[in-house]
Amino acid sequence: MAKTQDFTKIMQDMMSSMPIDATKFQDTFKAQAALGEKMAKVALDAAEKSTEVTSKWAKDTLAKVGSLAKSKEEPAEYAKAMSDFASASAEMAAENLAAFAEIAKKVQMETVELMLAAGKDFSEDATAAVKKATEEVTAAAKKATTAAATK
Repeated sequence: MAKTQDFTKIMQDMMSSMPIDATKFQDTFKAQAALGEKMAKVALDAAEKSTEVTSKWAKDTLAKVGSLAKSKEEPAEYAKAMSDFASASAEMAAENLAAFAEIAKKVQMETVELMLAAGKDFSEDATAAVKKATEEVTAAAKKATTAAATK
């Protein structure tokens, strides 16, 4: 029966012969984790502020509904109370939607700032890596050229 070849040693030899800097992977992971943490903070802050706006809106609406529930002496007072409630509700809606828009605008600005900063850091790292690789390739080419010329 045929015996399957064990590729463990071959893979270990191949990986050890490749010039891989594990610290770059660690640095990348740390940078991604830091970006994720900052993005989560932005999202959680927005959720907290959004919840505050929603809670305030609900409390204000319930307070206005309380005035509707009071008994009135004249039928016209019910119509006026309903009209006042509708006006107050429309005004509260406009105010609260504006508050939600401000929250969304802030989240957008903070996200763009984080992404631009991350892009700048990535660009600097990539530039440094390319420069280092170019230097290594140039040195290897010079070494090979010198070795070939001496033969």
